[in-house]
Amino acid sequence: MSSHHFVKDQQEPAVFILNADEIHFDQVSAMLEWVPTVLVSEEALDQVLSWGIKIDLILASEEFQKANPQLLEEQYPLKFLNVNDENFLDKGLQYLIESQHKAVHLVGIPHQKALELEEKTKLMDLTIVDGDWKYYPVRSGNFKKWFAESTIHIHAREGLPVEIRNSNGDLILPITYATMIEVPEGTTEIKSPGLFWIGELVR
Repeated sequence: MSSHHFVKDQQEPAVFILNADEIHFDQVSAMLEWVPTVLVSEEALDQVLSWGIKIDLILASEEFQKANPQLLEEQYPLKFLNVNDENFLDKGLQYLIESQHKAVHLVGIPHQKALELEEKTKLMDLTIVDGDWKYYPVRSGNFKKWFAESTIHIHAREGLPVEIRNSNGDLILPITYATMIEVPEGTTEIKSPGLFWIGELVR
C-alpha cells in the first residue's frame, strides 16, 4: 500500500466509485494498477473497504462524517468532501476538474446518466462502468474499432441518426432507448452528427 503515497500528477484516470452493489473487485483492479486518485461515495464505502484498497476521498454528508471520524486515521491520508444534496456525481466531477484531472472511470452509475454528462466530456475523458458494461463517449462523430464478434450498445439521445458500416454491410438507423447491435469480427465504423456512447460487455 505504501506505493500509494507517491506524489500523484493527475495523469492517471481517477477512479470514482458511486455504487458498488453490482461491481466486482476484478472489474476495478486493472484501473488501480497505476495508483490513481480514488473517490468513493458514502453509499459504496463498506463494499470498497472490503476490497482492501486505498481511498483518497470520501464524498459524504456531514452526519456520515461525524459518525465515522476514525476513517480519517484508518485511511490516512484521506479527505472528506462534503455532500449534503445527494448530488455525489456532480460534486465528485467538479472536484476532479478543479484538481486538474484529465480522465476518470465512473464506476456504478447507470449508463442513462451519460446523456447528462455531455458538457463534462468537453473537460475530461470519461468512461462509465455500469454492471458488466463499460461505456465511453465518441465526441468526434466518427468511431472505428476492431471487435471480436459481439454485441455492442450505442447510447445517445433518442432519434439521433447513426450510420454503421462493417462486413455485414451499411445500416442507418435512429437511436432508440436500447440500440443493441450485433457486430461481426473485424472493423466496425460508426458515424453520427452528435455525441454518442459505445457500450461493450466486459465480463
